[in-house]
Amino acid sequence: MTRTTARTSARAAVAALAAAALLPACTSAAEIEADQRAEAAAEAPAGDPADEAAEPLAVDTSPEQAGRVSTDAAPDAVALVPADVAEDGRLTVGVAGAGEPPLGFLADDNQTVVGSEVDLASLVAETLGLELEVVNVSWEQWPLALQSGDLEAVFSNVGVNAERLELFDFATYREGVMAFSAARGSDLEISEPADVAGLTVAVGSGTNQERILLDWDAQNVAAGLEPAQPEYFASSGDTLLALQSGRVDTFLGPNPTAVYQESVGDLEVVGTVNAGWPNTTYVAATTLKGTGLVDAVEAGLQHAFDDGSYARTLERWGLAGEAVDAPEVNPAVDS
Repeated sequence: MTRTTARTSARAAVAALAAAALLPACTSAAEIEADQRAEAAAEAPAGDPADEAAEPLAVDTSPEQAGRVSTDAAPDAVALVPADVAEDGRLTVGVAGAGEPPLGFLADDNQTVVGSEVDLASLVAETLGLELEVVNVSWEQWPLALQSGDLEAVFSNVGVNAERLELFDFATYREGVMAFSAARGSDLEISEPADVAGLTVAVGSGTNQERILLDWDAQNVAAGLEPAQPEYFASSGDTLLALQSGRVDTFLGPNPTAVYQESVGDLEVVGTVNAGWPNTTYVAATTLKGTGLVDAVEAGLQHAFDDGSYARTLERWGLAGEAVDAPEVNPAVDS
């Protein structure tokens, strides 16, 4: 696993990032942003408010992350840090860095993990008086890494569900929303299970969105509708290529990523669903159950909520619409 240390500073620097797999290596971030803005302006119908609002998300892709929002230590939160965590002065956090803005992705040095999840973890580490150590993990790795002690917490768009609550503790910080994305110009509209009947749907293995798709498909088949065809890809770049080439009809994935891709013109969002469908769930910081660290994390998040650094961080990454009113430890979920 690649280990990188996330650090804060005070000066904002922004650039735009498109899907790396589709761009020449020599293309600068400024050129990419200019091309995207020109493309979006050329395609948008005059007077269409929705298209006028879909401005590309400005993203800092530097490993230094000069624009990261900062906060200060909160004594009440510091007092809750378990002794074994406080001893080495570090908070070791797993973040999946194989994605793209705004959640977790690799910076320009191709090794430092940055994104909204890292920024939120950074706020918590600061409030707890700890140095943040970010570990780049795959989605499949994080549960075992927490159980083995290689990680102390995970900030990686993890949704709270009944099965995970048996092994892990959670402190919520965003609503869990998934989005169906399709190629530009698609006439798809997806709001209920019947809308995916007969479609080829890209989805991540072992995710809540895969569960939703399979549940919807089972419901459709029971009703005599044509089954959906799940497809799995190794990277977001591969998924994007499959959408644009027509190999798949839609992709069900995290809403933040879909909103970003829509903003830069690569695809469009054709529907959303809560990650806990048919119930409501939340995205949360994840710790091993029973360690007590989750109480410190919740207190740290609450400090960031109170001083405004939480809201500013979500705004920085275009995620203000997924904000929650307050963090909550182990929210009730339906099994």
